[in-house]
Amino acid sequence: MEMNIGKVPNEVLKKMLFDKIKSYRKDIIIRPGIGEDCCAVDFGEYVCVMSSDPITGAVNDVGRLSVHISCNDIASCGVEPLGLINTILAPAGTTEEELNQVINQILETAHSVGVDIIGGHTEITDTVNRFVIISTAIGKALKGKVVSTSGAQPGDDVVMTKSAGIEGTAIIAHDREKELLKHFDLNFINSAKGFINKISVIREGVIAGEFGVNSMHDITEGGVLGAVWEVCEASGTGVEIYLSKIPVARETSEICNFFGIDPLKLISSGSMLITCKRGHELVKVLEQNRINAAVIGKVTDKKDRSLITDDGILEILPPGSDELYKVYENS
Repeated sequence: MEMNIGKVPNEVLKKMLFDKIKSYRKDIIIRPGIGEDCCAVDFGEYVCVMSSDPITGAVNDVGRLSVHISCNDIASCGVEPLGLINTILAPAGTTEEELNQVINQILETAHSVGVDIIGGHTEITDTVNRFVIISTAIGKALKGKVVSTSGAQPGDDVVMTKSAGIEGTAIIAHDREKELLKHFDLNFINSAKGFINKISVIREGVIAGEFGVNSMHDITEGGVLGAVWEVCEASGTGVEIYLSKIPVARETSEICNFFGIDPLKLISSGSMLITCKRGHELVKVLEQNRINAAVIGKVTDKKDRSLITDDGILEILPPGSDELYKVYENS
């Protein structure tokens, strides 16, 4: 059966991969699973945390995004990333100037978040038709200090930082600028493009880790609702999320309305989902550090994963193809 563009559905990955993986080594602390973006390896007093991700869905700022998405995964463990390994696959016909631009984006962004480039590979290939960058991020933490996606507990508050659809808003504003200019003024579009500067969640991840939380998951493909479902699935819990509590920026709301897509299912690197016992206190700590945050719901011991709206209760379903792809399918 032909599959949709985007991340392979969780139920397919479970059948094809997760159910088949054999576990041999006791020093692997965090293993592959639904919602788990990192692995963790025991090195005695310390744990090495690693994550790998590709960037294939963005035309602009591909180098910058490649740094943030992998470093964000490390931060979702409450760990500060320290190194990056990058593989760059550039399409045939790429100029030196274009490759230099992407490499400069990677170097400048890594410097901005305090991460070293420690290895990688770069090649021109006719097997891709645009830049593909695979980044592997590495972090180090004291044993017992690593936060996983699967740690959510009934009674936890669900905290969300920043707002929904951050990355998707920036990508659409860049890639569909000419179309948007027919309906929105330049200041509005520039503001939306500026969301690219909100993509990192390293600060909130490290702050939340120090505060003491039960689970974290950076909100990527599938958006807010996809991340909520993955945390619950990994943790074996239910949840009640209040639609009115989820922050959505005006730029995101209006761009999503224009293209007829759901901001709560739009890729949102730059926003972190956190569960902990003292959510309102954590929100205060984050805001003291100039990071907007809100309590948007509660983890439950039921099987139901519910979105509470003014019109009733909706079931939160497993994430499908991200809403971002609809913008390109309809173009």
